[in-house]
Amino acid sequence: MYRVTREIAFCYGHRLLNYEGKCRHLHGHNGRAIITLEGPRLDRAGMLVDFGEIKRHVQRWIDENLDHNMLLCRDDPLLPVLLERGERVFVMEDNPTAENIARLIFEKASEAGLPVVEVVLWETDQCYSTFVPDRSSR
Repeated sequence: MYRVTREIAFCYGHRLLNYEGKCRHLHGHNGRAIITLEGPRLDRAGMLVDFGEIKRHVQRWIDENLDHNMLLCRDDPLLPVLLERGERVFVMEDNPTAENIARLIFEKASEAGLPVVEVVLWETDQCYSTFVPDRSSR
């Protein structure tokens, strides 16, 4: 089995609903997404997937949708105000936790046809979340 991994750095802001800690307030992070792909065979060039393909599909999506953007839950009462003011906002169905952001990036990589098996989202230098799908859903 072969694995390749690409790291993508991006900046984002968010706040968490239904949460009593400091993260209930608007704040930002310098995040890092680590995307791991896996497969049993290499292509004619001897690669599982060209690192450029990960960049083309996943980094482009992150740059266009998450980087330097405010990630908010669709239920956030600040959402209409920020949208009215023309602020950049990415609307998530769920609370924009590190866990949900990791899952979102995994889903986008998978939708692009990449054989993604894991996404790790470093929210700070000390804290990260990992999303790996349930083995029964693969």
